[in-house]
Amino acid sequence: MLFNTWTFLVFLAVTFATYHFLPWPGRHRVWWQIGLLTFASYVFYAWHTPWLVIILAASTWINAYVTLRLVRPGTPAEERKKWVTFAILANLGVLVFFKYASLVVGTFLPRTWWSHWGFDLTQIPLPVGISFFTFQGISLVVDVYRKPSVVLEDGKTKDERRKSSATCLQSGKFIISKLSTLDSRPSTLFFNVAFFKAFFPQLVAGPIVKAHEFMHQIGAKTLASVDWDDAVRKLILGFFLKMVVADNLREATVWLHYPEFVGKPVSVLILMLYGFSFQIFADFAGYSLIAMGLARLFGYQLPINFNFPYISRSITEFWRRWHISLSTWLKEYLYIPLGGNRCGELRTYANLIIVMLLGGMWHGAAWSFMIWGGAHGLLLALERLMGVKVQSQERQHFGMLDFLISSCRIFLIFNLVSLLWLLFQLPNFKDVLLYLHELSLLQHGGSPQILFTVVFFGMPVILYHFWALLRPLCWDPFKATNPDLATYLMNGVYGMLLFLIIVNSGGSGSFLYFQF
Repeated sequence: MLFNTWTFLVFLAVTFATYHFLPWPGRHRVWWQIGLLTFASYVFYAWHTPWLVIILAASTWINAYVTLRLVRPGTPAEERKKWVTFAILANLGVLVFFKYASLVVGTFLPRTWWSHWGFDLTQIPLPVGISFFTFQGISLVVDVYRKPSVVLEDGKTKDERRKSSATCLQSGKFIISKLSTLDSRPSTLFFNVAFFKAFFPQLVAGPIVKAHEFMHQIGAKTLASVDWDDAVRKLILGFFLKMVVADNLREATVWLHYPEFVGKPVSVLILMLYGFSFQIFADFAGYSLIAMGLARLFGYQLPINFNFPYISRSITEFWRRWHISLSTWLKEYLYIPLGGNRCGELRTYANLIIVMLLGGMWHGAAWSFMIWGGAHGLLLALERLMGVKVQSQERQHFGMLDFLISSCRIFLIFNLVSLLWLLFQLPNFKDVLLYLHELSLLQHGGSPQILFTVVFFGMPVILYHFWALLRPLCWDPFKATNPDLATYLMNGVYGMLLFLIIVNSGGSGSFLYFQF
């Protein structure tokens, strides 16, 4: 079920009304609400392809069962380690089979080896959202596994044990308060895990919600729990970016495929590349904002996923602003366990490249995604080698020289990132090389239609990021001195965005990140 359809609007209205307005028994309100949202999430997920719920349910059962074993009192450390290893391998195994089996089989195994089995191993269907809910499962079991032992450590005073526990609890503090009480109540734990895994706003395209960010929020909700202002603004901005910007830009970027781009003038090739860069941001950032707004309607808060990534002045800063839930997940559950930057410079460079290679492969079963991830990893390592620092953009005062240098760096990083997006639009690496060859021919000519589409519908993305640069310098001081007028102006802007959604939406289409 797509967010940008009338079917979803009806689904949302029925779910919201039932969730908030039915007279649930006060003592059991939370369980009725969680049960309703879990059931609604399964309906949402199974709307077009019902068999997908089998995979989601199996993933939920495995992670819930392992969680139960991990929180059981008296479980030996060695057994806990075996269970968390099993859960990680099970989650990755499901992901690898459905997402990468076709790539491995098609690349390394002759067709004659498996064609006689009666089905094409290169055509295994990719379940929507599997990359996201498998990462959620890994987050859950790892967070629970990291729970400090309740057994007193020999040779340590109470203060030392308290400090040790505080250190271990940095990312998983909720586990103690939320899950340790469920040791003798497995049904409750399964209920919570099923809800965490299936929550429909973020189920199919994120943000990737980690267990320690979500589980502590589970509880009875009322209309007072809804932050209406934040929810409505996120929904309007998200639908605007998706339906007005991304869906209209698709009319220009549809030509950025082989063989359509062959023979095109260099200006058109560059415009289509910029158009896709604007489109992928508007599409994915729009989805994330819609997901955050929907979660707010039910009293839950999802993590921010985009923070004006196209004003980044380095690739390092870009990954602190783009798909933040993925980059932080990779940092917490892969980069740091590999040693992070604690094992010398060479090991740090290697860890950066390995993490980004795997991050690239997470996006899709094509070697172009690995090349994309490897390129970002090499750039991150190079920036670290050169001593590039990530500085705050939100400075109140800076000179003209600083402004020019920052502008040049932003322009350079944006163009570099946009060029690498070509590997997303053209998964066949031979097509990427052909595009670059066509670009080098410098053919003259143009296309007024593509020019108008990219400039007109790409301008909101440019203004959106330009706003991020000007806000601390102009808007924040104005808002501090004129709060009522600032609120009135901001409401006017969102009203205009809502009007544009109604009158100028592009052709309805699925979200780009569904395929990743």
